[in-house]
Amino acid sequence: MDTAIAIDAIDEAKPWMVMVHGMSQDHRIFSEQVAVFRDTHRILLVDLPGHGLSAFVDGPFGHVEFARHVAAAMVEHHVSHATYWGSHTGATVGLLLAATRPELIATLVLEGPLIPGANPPIVTHLISHARARLAQDGLPAALEDWWSNSCWFDHMRAHPAKCRADAHRAIVMDFGGAPWRDNSTPAQVLNIEAKLHAISQPTLIYNGEADHPDFHRAAKHIASLIEGAQKIRIADAGGFPAWEHSDDVNHEVANFLGVQH
Repeated sequence: MDTAIAIDAIDEAKPWMVMVHGMSQDHRIFSEQVAVFRDTHRILLVDLPGHGLSAFVDGPFGHVEFARHVAAAMVEHHVSHATYWGSHTGATVGLLLAATRPELIATLVLEGPLIPGANPPIVTHLISHARARLAQDGLPAALEDWWSNSCWFDHMRAHPAKCRADAHRAIVMDFGGAPWRDNSTPAQVLNIEAKLHAISQPTLIYNGEADHPDFHRAAKHIASLIEGAQKIRIADAGGFPAWEHSDDVNHEVANFLGVQH
């Protein structure tokens, strides 16, 4: 069973763009990006283990395992030297791939990235809470709590019409929760700051201006480790600017890549 969707894969005149979502989501969060960038790129949408098309893939569910999964999907679809666009967990995985499999990644576009293997306190707390809620009350209650109380959805919930909150909530509610059930130990990420410092690919990092401070701190630190990295804030956006304000983000990414938008 394929865990990725390739779009316009036979058009070899176009470069590849790989898109990878965050925890509790799937490839559908990039619908507005696909609509725009398929004109200039072949696109590979990869679902992380335990999510979407990859819901059947077993754990562990750590950054190392996620990176291996994405790399395998890229190799399977003959994708290399690609623009990699990741959101949250997907962005963190992109950093790890750029550092450890540089032949796969030409350019990085990162929404809300974190240091691989080092979740900040807010992420650790909310994932631990989701795991406990799932064990106690079942998946529907855990998902509703995750959507209603996770800070990265705050802006969407506060601006439901403008940010298409109902459609995003529907994606979250389809999450099967496997990473929250799994008790296996993920592989450790070793010497990560040195590895990030060695990244030479052009890198764009962006956060919504209303994103949680932990994510802003992580993005600032990551940008300081990657020579030449660009870091921007998207006005009037929260945890998921590419979903909340797709036109603004698509414009910034097109400018960064030097393509017509």
